[in-house]
Amino acid sequence: MSASAPPAPAPADPSRDGSADAPRTPPVDPSRDGTARAEDSTPAREPRAPGGIGSWLGPLLLRLHFWAAIVVGPFILVAALTGAAYALAPTLERVVYADELTAPGTGPALSLADQVEAAERVVGDGGELVAVRPAPEPGDTTRVLFAGDDLIESQTRAIFVDPATAEIRGDLPVYGTSGSLPLRTTISDLHRSLGLGDVGRLYSELAASWLGVVVLAGLGLWIARRLRARGPGQARARARRDLVRPDLRATGLRRLFSWHASVGVVLTVGALFLSATGITWSQHAGDNVTALRAALSWTAPTLDTALPAEATGTAGGAAPDAADVAADPHAGHHGAAAAGVSDVDPARFDDVLAVARTVNVDTGLVEIKPPADADSAWTVTEIKRSWPTQVDSTAVDGTTLAVVDRTDFADHPLMAKLARWGVDTHMGTMFGLPNQLLLVVTALGVAAMVVFGYLMWWRRGPAGGAGRLRAGRPAPAGALVRAPWQGLVAVVTVGLVVGLFLPMVGLGLVLFVVVDALVTAARTRA
Repeated sequence: MSASAPPAPAPADPSRDGSADAPRTPPVDPSRDGTARAEDSTPAREPRAPGGIGSWLGPLLLRLHFWAAIVVGPFILVAALTGAAYALAPTLERVVYADELTAPGTGPALSLADQVEAAERVVGDGGELVAVRPAPEPGDTTRVLFAGDDLIESQTRAIFVDPATAEIRGDLPVYGTSGSLPLRTTISDLHRSLGLGDVGRLYSELAASWLGVVVLAGLGLWIARRLRARGPGQARARARRDLVRPDLRATGLRRLFSWHASVGVVLTVGALFLSATGITWSQHAGDNVTALRAALSWTAPTLDTALPAEATGTAGGAAPDAADVAADPHAGHHGAAAAGVSDVDPARFDDVLAVARTVNVDTGLVEIKPPADADSAWTVTEIKRSWPTQVDSTAVDGTTLAVVDRTDFADHPLMAKLARWGVDTHMGTMFGLPNQLLLVVTALGVAAMVVFGYLMWWRRGPAGGAGRLRAGRPAPAGALVRAPWQGLVAVVTVGLVVGLFLPMVGLGLVLFVVVDALVTAARTRA
């Protein structure tokens, strides 16, 4: 605890136990109706030597955990709730847009050329053909994608076609490589930016960046508390069990703390995973992640769509660079719609797909893009983001049908594969419904931790009358002042490294350290 603001002897208040060096004698716990059980007692122990790591690191973690959670908690709460909704969006789409996604027609599928021509008759001159996604399974519809001036960035207009009859089943805007329909697009926009554009994206970056810091600080406090769980036999075993499961017999503040700590420990890995993968989508930290991956050659190979010099001008159009699917693991959230050429022969979709099938495209989930210009090739790219991942791609000369280039997921660097798998798991597409349900549980658990934390803070305050705030005091300051120079150097070094890589964390850490030092110095002088 801070030397400048020593706490008065208090009952066993778990939310105020940030110091590991003060001897404790277990008093009666008033949160349990005035009755203390023997197994809840912790015997007195010898104080640690002044200046030991426990005299400053524990209070530092407590103060960091407290203030970060208090300030960033609302952002984490919103991100968790919208994230839970987004996790279920792929399944909800199948219900909400059943008419557009299902094809009642039976019999063999018509050629892609016939399906494209049916879609073009609907669109007329109102859009430019940019891609086709053939029906992956019997009973599914084909998506014929068009660009349009009235669409937002990364959005295309999808005409849903019954592959057996060429009946038009729907006409909807879709977003990104994930092909999100309006419901999922809206939820995704709320989760990423609260619908506020680039300015709003700062909220999700703040939440993703600080979630990991709050969780790690809380984990450090939990480990310290577990190490302090002493006592004879049964009492010690129970004390340690209560750190990993909620104590249902507790009441009041102790009950809140038990739930807060237990949920946090159980969800540590999941919360850190969401934090790490969420950072890759952020504006500033995401740019740092991209630069780091490029510097370490952790990026996926790029599909070369440039036609040989002798073939230039004869391709009849070529697909835009399909590397947005192969190389950008975040394309599922924000993949840009590519512009195609205005004169595309619909018959070429069948021909190009047939060539790609002989190379490396062997899944039903594919996207075929015509050329961006006369110097580029068509591309056929697998877009199967569920396990096992299939994102191979092939570039084909639209005139000669010669293979120009290919990329294979099997040849991607390990870190590129991990990035792909991490993003797809974060989006809930990797393992289907079980993946989505696990994300929902994790996200709601994170939201619950935030709520429990605020309730603990509120309950620590003095009883007030009607309309009076009851918020508790902040965790004690002054930990850094008590740290030895080696500890101070270590804290500053870690803070600089993390702060430079995660700018939103860096800014917050600077403010935290400055305020902590100034407040402690002022109290010491007083």
